[in-house]
Amino acid sequence: MKVFSKIVELQNQLFDDRKQGKTIGLVPTMGALHEGHASLVKLSVGQNDVTVVSVFVNPTQFNDKNDLKNYPRDLDADCKLLESVGADYVFAPTVEEMYPVPDTRHFEYPPVSTVMEGAHRPGHFNGVCQVVSRLFYIVRPLKAYFGEKDWQQIAVVKCMVKALGLNVEIVECPIVRDKDGLAKSSRNTLLAPDEREIAPNIYKALKNSVKYAEKHTVKETHDKVVSDIDAVEGLKVEYFAIVDGNTLQDVENWEDSPYVVGCITVYCGKTPIRLIDHIKYKE
Repeated sequence: MKVFSKIVELQNQLFDDRKQGKTIGLVPTMGALHEGHASLVKLSVGQNDVTVVSVFVNPTQFNDKNDLKNYPRDLDADCKLLESVGADYVFAPTVEEMYPVPDTRHFEYPPVSTVMEGAHRPGHFNGVCQVVSRLFYIVRPLKAYFGEKDWQQIAVVKCMVKALGLNVEIVECPIVRDKDGLAKSSRNTLLAPDEREIAPNIYKALKNSVKYAEKHTVKETHDKVVSDIDAVEGLKVEYFAIVDGNTLQDVENWEDSPYVVGCITVYCGKTPIRLIDHIKYKE
């Protein structure tokens, strides 16, 4: 496995690979890798001749400076994991390498990018599109792999790919969970032991709500999930939205859409750590 920090060196390597007719897959990450990331890499390795994994904490998608500062980083551990699952190249650039000049491009894909995370984290998806589009231009992958935990992000990236006319297939990969149901996340490493103990109540409430929804309205289901989670000391729901899985617009009745998803963000602990998850009610 080779590690690159310079764009031109990675591109020269990929140019040689393309000359040999090799297909290229990309797994964009911000590091602090876990089994969820590993599952994406394994899928790419199985579907492509060459797999590139980017490890870059992108400053333009953080609207909270403390969140950026505290985001976990451990490139050595990341590289060990990536080598163990068969990644070919790691691209770990500096901020200056990725953004030699400020990126002033503006990406907005309403209504998909302006609800939920878009509403609560102004500028977040603009930053995501800045870095992901840069990575697509640098690597030119045929396929790019994203975890479904960041479910809205996938929808936004698909909008961007279509708008920019990029020739890359976005591959959605299922959430990987711990045995107690907590979605694997780099942010989980920031949880204190007592916070880690209560965090699984998020998925527990979501999972229980699927059966509850069979005999109750959308609003009743929404309120049930929020009250169940808020009842746990140390957890506080920021938002819970039950939406059409394609448009990301709120649904008022279960019959409004054949594809209905519940998306949630919860603050956990005293710091607090922001955790996201989702559940599919209809698909």
